[in-house]
Amino acid sequence: MVQRALPNAPDGYTPSKVKCPASRPTVRSASTLSSNETSWLKTRRNKTLSAMKDFFGHVTIEDFDAVGYLNHVSSNTSNVPNIGIAVSGGGYRALMNGAGAIKAFDSRTTNSTTSGQLGGLLQSATYLAGLSGGGWLVGSIYINNFSTISNLQTYKDGAIWQFQNSILEGPEGGGIQLFDSASYYKDIYDAVAGKSDAGYQTSITDYWGRALSYQLFNASNGGIDYTWSSIALTDSFKAADMPMPLVVADGRYPDELLVSSNATVYEFNPWEFGSFDPSIFGFAPLQYLGSRFVAGTLPSNESCVRGYDNAGFVIGTSSTLFNQFLLQINSTNLPDFLMNAFTHVLEEIGQDSDDIAVYSPNPFYLWANATSSSAHHTELDVVDGGEDGQNIPLHPLIQPERHVDVIFAVDSSADTDYNWPNGTSLVATYERSLNSSGIGNGTAFPAIPDQNTFVNEGLNTRPTFFGCDSSNQTGPTPLIVYIPNFPYTTQSNVSTFDPSYEESQRDSIILNGYDVATMGNSSRDGNWSACVGCAILSRSFERTNTTVPAICKQCFQRYCWNGTTNSTTPAKYAPITVFDSSGHAASPTVVLSVVAATTAFFALL
Repeated sequence: MVQRALPNAPDGYTPSKVKCPASRPTVRSASTLSSNETSWLKTRRNKTLSAMKDFFGHVTIEDFDAVGYLNHVSSNTSNVPNIGIAVSGGGYRALMNGAGAIKAFDSRTTNSTTSGQLGGLLQSATYLAGLSGGGWLVGSIYINNFSTISNLQTYKDGAIWQFQNSILEGPEGGGIQLFDSASYYKDIYDAVAGKSDAGYQTSITDYWGRALSYQLFNASNGGIDYTWSSIALTDSFKAADMPMPLVVADGRYPDELLVSSNATVYEFNPWEFGSFDPSIFGFAPLQYLGSRFVAGTLPSNESCVRGYDNAGFVIGTSSTLFNQFLLQINSTNLPDFLMNAFTHVLEEIGQDSDDIAVYSPNPFYLWANATSSSAHHTELDVVDGGEDGQNIPLHPLIQPERHVDVIFAVDSSADTDYNWPNGTSLVATYERSLNSSGIGNGTAFPAIPDQNTFVNEGLNTRPTFFGCDSSNQTGPTPLIVYIPNFPYTTQSNVSTFDPSYEESQRDSIILNGYDVATMGNSSRDGNWSACVGCAILSRSFERTNTTVPAICKQCFQRYCWNGTTNSTTPAKYAPITVFDSSGHAASPTVVLSVVAATTAFFALL
């Protein structure tokens, strides 16, 4: 794995004044995509077309020439499928289960491009979004030069993904991040102190983001000088050789203790930080966060600042709930200087604000005065992207300006008593979209049943499609391919707040995530890869008035939610593994007990 060559912050973790460009940075309206994204998309869409042709070289749709179809419609780029992938939050569980799905979708994974496999879906995607634990995954992939999951698992110098070394203790090994706990904490403390001494308000998230970086980034001192905006400067990203990474966080209004369902949803993309929501409806240039914007412009007497968008701080912002990892440690396990630093931070921002990331100066100061509760505050409080209930980062992918056709939504949420998903995230996004005159802001989302129906109908035991018939939708909704965490070869429902995992357990959960995405290498449905292909092409078929192949009709009948609801209180949801440790199917009795709620589904297989 080649280490990226863009540790481009001017002074490590400390934001620093720099010379402004000739055209001074400004905040822009969210009425369109940025010129950077629009330009990049022109290149990326050609790359995804080529990747899709390769994908359909090993994913066969019976009696249909998918490659020939793509060649036929490609003269009009808008007819080519536009794919997004969204990886939910859920701590290390979400990182590992999501990693398994990305590994299955990556054509660089060994054997992923054989018949029935899904390798190449990642290369065919335009966007890859993550929040909280899913954001850690996205950050680790991109800051490590769009690394493969296999490389992140096997890199041997002890630098990354060594989750057996708790984040509370720090890394160890023979590589570039050799520390004992005392020096680890001192290094983190010094970095954040530098930011504070330079006059920037800090929060627990600064410490949390620095700690995350040591586990996730292959660079000295946890990649202390790597910025999120530097992704846009790499040659491979400029060539559009990878999907666009998006990390999601929520706004928290001043003096608000709980994040409401209509909270402002922010995104970090490689160029900008901001929101399409009407409360903000604006984007600030990411590399110049820390500059004192006023009403969207940078006054002539203000300097440009760079280095505020530290990559660890960005993924830490999306996962502020995990500040509790640090705060819940017995004080005897932390050095006094760090405990004193935490105490000082909480005295400044309040004991009830331990879950926020402070962005000060507020890039949206005096911006959107009529709609933003934060417009007259010099700091902007941002929190974990799942605090509004939308634990799958669908929000940036359903924006009409992005025209996404299909979203593969990998859900590792802990919605049930035993840490399995039950569709809560989809319900939250659907309910938010219904507020079309307010925070919904014109976004459309397919109808989603209640959580009890998800469990009673078995919609959380296997992939389910939502929004199959766009003519029944209230707007231009994407088709949602919901892929919930489920035990194939291991119980992957580990606690959100488990701080460490042996390599064998890490790898088992990643393998299980691979099985979740591929339905056990198509063992639960021999046509699963074809059905994924049908989902990819579905909206394109509608735009081009193409007759849907017979196998696709069968797939949609099998996987599309048919509108049935059952809202009675379900029994405790505690599935057991489908396969034994050797990878063979369990006995028929066991299989039936695992999928009791999906008997009708399996009858079709």
